[in-house]
Amino acid sequence: MFIAIKTEESTLKGKISFYCKSLDVTRQGFHNYLKYKNSPWKYQSLADAMLDICAEDECNDTYGRVRMHQALEQKQPDGINVPSERTIYRVMEEIGISHRPKRKPNGITRADKEARKSVDLIKRNFTSDKPLEKCVTDMTQVKCLDGKLYVSAIFDCFDSAVLGLAMDTNMKATLCEKTLENTYKSHPGIRGCIIHSDRGTQYTSGIVKKSVVI
Repeated sequence: MFIAIKTEESTLKGKISFYCKSLDVTRQGFHNYLKYKNSPWKYQSLADAMLDICAEDECNDTYGRVRMHQALEQKQPDGINVPSERTIYRVMEEIGISHRPKRKPNGITRADKEARKSVDLIKRNFTSDKPLEKCVTDMTQVKCLDGKLYVSAIFDCFDSAVLGLAMDTNMKATLCEKTLENTYKSHPGIRGCIIHSDRGTQYTSGIVKKSVVI
């Protein structure tokens, strides 16, 4: 673009070689730019679909490439073949809707190094062919005006549905115990299910282990 401006769209022939050499650009590359610079962007339809998704809800403005890819797969816009996540990321960068985390997220639970290690029954396979067969659990914190709210939930690996949750102003083991109780009340068939968690002190505590056994 700089060379095109300086050479008045290549009309000043004598300056093309000088600028190409100075900027380490080939003459062929420069002329290809002139040839295709007014051509429509091949990802314009995809970009418009992404902007439409962001405009649907103010929360959608925080979408990263993974969630944007999922949203496109779900909507299946007419005439658009949903590309890879990498391509979606490049297009989001181009139109200015990509987001980078300000800091590396850290888990809020802390591993209990003294606790006996349990057998890993999931083995990194977080999918299931049947409901209430394999579940995962974790907790997160939500910043509120009057402090922090801790939310604990259990998800079904079959369809990622939330089977039960509990909330409290602290992240003690009783929060995990309440999550298990609420889940069992809503889905009694969860008895015998594999529930996978990290090795945080809340999950390795005696009170939670007792609830799991019961």
